[in-house]
Amino acid sequence: MTDIQLWTALITPMYEDGSIHFEDLERLLNRQEDAGNGILILGSTGEGLALSDDEKKQVVDFVSERENLSPIMVGVGGFNLQHQTEWIQYCNQKNIDCFLLVNPLYSKPGLKGQIEWFRSLLDASEKPSMIYNIPSRTGVKLFPQVLKELEHHKNLWAVKEASGSIEEFQQFRKTVPSIPLFSGDDGLMPFFSTAGGSGLVSVASNVWPKETRLYVEKCLKGDVVSLFPIWTDAVKALFSASNPIPLKVLMKEKGLIDTSVLRLPLTDKELSDTEHLHASDGAIANWYELNT
Repeated sequence: MTDIQLWTALITPMYEDGSIHFEDLERLLNRQEDAGNGILILGSTGEGLALSDDEKKQVVDFVSERENLSPIMVGVGGFNLQHQTEWIQYCNQKNIDCFLLVNPLYSKPGLKGQIEWFRSLLDASEKPSMIYNIPSRTGVKLFPQVLKELEHHKNLWAVKEASGSIEEFQQFRKTVPSIPLFSGDDGLMPFFSTAGGSGLVSVASNVWPKETRLYVEKCLKGDVVSLFPIWTDAVKALFSASNPIPLKVLMKEKGLIDTSVLRLPLTDKELSDTEHLHASDGAIANWYELNT
């Protein structure tokens, strides 16, 4: 797992009625495995908070029962500690490799509250865990001191930084230099790689798994000349509406999934024009061909 530089925050494909499309899920898992990417299920891109507990268990069971060729990370998100602890305990029994842990939603805890929250989740886990800083979704930033306090916990493996701030990334790097730091922003990977980043947890690799892997490899080698503005424009297109709306729309139009259905309050009706998505798709394909 430590040699995985790219993790794909996988979407959850659905039928027209909103139920989970497990045939499409199998195809998506195969594409990521073929590219050699790690796979994150039930994160925010996977609409994990919009799924019921039973549905999330079905997804974990489905993935756990496969002969997975790539490591599997499971998202842990919410605001009720007992609920999240029970979810971790359920997943501990399954054939998955690690967890993604995030600050509790809405409550905006301070330093001591964050320390105790993450310590409780790490204690419940029997697997390596990545702590996730995403203040745009949780409403609160992860304090660097939380990582300092927990850096020697046996289950703290890595950090995903998605605040959009290079300064905050550098602060985490300075505070806990021994813990691998992953970018949670596709577009900032070239900058984070120069600041000591270890890899990327990606949205873009859903639609471009091999291409994004090459992108990450080039970033980590410092070979970024060919990356701009192609990747900047592509990432901008994928986030032209709330994630994963543009992603699902593009994947549907490319025939990678049957529908672009999302769980409310997200809807593909937010996106009326897909020309920019297809332009970026073509540009990425051309870039990949020129660089392989």
